[in-house]
Amino acid sequence: MQRLEWPSCNPGVSDMSETLFVGAFLAALSYTLIPGPAFLALLGIGAGQGRRAGALFMGGHLAGDLLWSGLALVAIIGARSIGTAVFDVLGLICGAYLAWIGWTALNARPKGENRPLLTVERPLRRGLIFGLTNPKGYPVALATFTALLAGSANALEFTALPMLLAVSLTGFLIADVILIAIIGASVVRRFYRRHELTIVRLSGLLFIGFAAQAVWHAAPGLFGVRKP
Repeated sequence: MQRLEWPSCNPGVSDMSETLFVGAFLAALSYTLIPGPAFLALLGIGAGQGRRAGALFMGGHLAGDLLWSGLALVAIIGARSIGTAVFDVLGLICGAYLAWIGWTALNARPKGENRPLLTVERPLRRGLIFGLTNPKGYPVALATFTALLAGSANALEFTALPMLLAVSLTGFLIADVILIAIIGASVVRRFYRRHELTIVRLSGLLFIGFAAQAVWHAAPGLFGVRKP
């Protein structure tokens, strides 16, 4: 039977695999959901001021998510346009960075103190500033997107950038909805405070998994080994 192809309004979309879009979506989802500085700040705001304040914080933080993911995608696609070797080196570097983050999280130690919840008067502005000035925003976005898009490197072109940003935005919004839905609940606050160290270490395992994914796709190209 002849396979039917859906027409596309974007000339670059028809050349891209579904794996590319799934990778961008999962990268955006993971970038938001994996515990980090923003996640912990949101949890504190939600625990102290409720879901509305948490939603305002995430609404402001979304600007930073889009900025850093956009810059990461431009860097990744630019490296792909220059040559696959550059992309493979980038993959190894990002894999090493993710592995370092994961190892740091796995070796986290208890703080030994209980900090009081802080009240944020303008959570929307706090989220905006937090998202745009987070020094880890770009490298984490670059590493996460590289790890999950490396398997579709051949489909990466600048014509795909608008669609990739749209898919990433969808991932960010869904992740934000998930986080807003769970913050502020007393059971969540109690669970997090009781198992904070375990949650941090599990997030470290996820980062190490992304690191392995990045190295798996980058190493064969650098060493001239063709994957089946």
